[in-house]
Amino acid sequence: MPKARTEDEIGWTDRLANAAFLAVMGLARVLPYQHRIPLVGWFFSRILGPVAGWSRRARENLALAMPELPEAERVRIARGALDNAGRSMAEIYSGDEFTARIRDTDPLSGPGVSALQEAAEHDRPVILGCAHFGNYDAMRAALAARGWPVGALYRPMNNPAFNAHYIPAIRAIAEPIFPRGRSGFAAMLKFLRGGGMLALGFDQFVHDGTRLQFFGLPSRTVLTPAELALRYDALLVPIAGVRQPDGLGFRVEVGAPIAHSTPEEMMQALNDDLERQIRARPDQWFWVHRRWKKRDR
Repeated sequence: MPKARTEDEIGWTDRLANAAFLAVMGLARVLPYQHRIPLVGWFFSRILGPVAGWSRRARENLALAMPELPEAERVRIARGALDNAGRSMAEIYSGDEFTARIRDTDPLSGPGVSALQEAAEHDRPVILGCAHFGNYDAMRAALAARGWPVGALYRPMNNPAFNAHYIPAIRAIAEPIFPRGRSGFAAMLKFLRGGGMLALGFDQFVHDGTRLQFFGLPSRTVLTPAELALRYDALLVPIAGVRQPDGLGFRVEVGAPIAHSTPEEMMQALNDDLERQIRARPDQWFWVHRRWKKRDR
């Protein structure tokens, strides 16, 4: 893992990008919540996404995974995915307002809710299979509102100036959170062994991952969530914070626990479940990820 840069080592481009982000969020926070969230979504989809090249990359990935779609539909989905990403970022920085809305609606649903309840009552470890779909933090807020111990592994951003406020923002939604790295991983395992519910992402390309199928294409997938579930007799549960049609509310869908078998079979089941979710609501997944590397295809 690259060594974190110190304050003196932050480049001017990182400082400029961070200042621009803070300016947008500062302007948005002046607005009421119901206007703030769509404003940042609009900024991501109409300004930041095209300038950063995210819109083009999202369309390219859509053409690869769903070639049957017409170009106009790929443009619409890509724009919606960036709008969702912007809304999610605004929600993270809305702190108490965001978590209060989740707490007041208690949005947990699906066949896996009873399994989570039983696991919490018996201190059984749980691995929550998460993706960049809808809003990942809606799930953490919903479980924490039930009083269940939910933790998450996170990757610090490359821009240390951004980390200075981003990490406290995600920590405010629910704790504990664990940074990738030796010390963070050790604390994460201790939390899991103690009966915690640990959120782990699985929807990004991993260079040393196993080649599994995603949208009928080979993509290297991390096996860690399944391996930890097998090692610690933990439930492996797919979960997603699905954005509702009003653009502000959520339904946190908890899937049935995945049967223990081999790590490859279990992670393929998570890939299949995520693909089902994406095909139903394609504009809620972050299509900007380089999920399919050319050399693997």
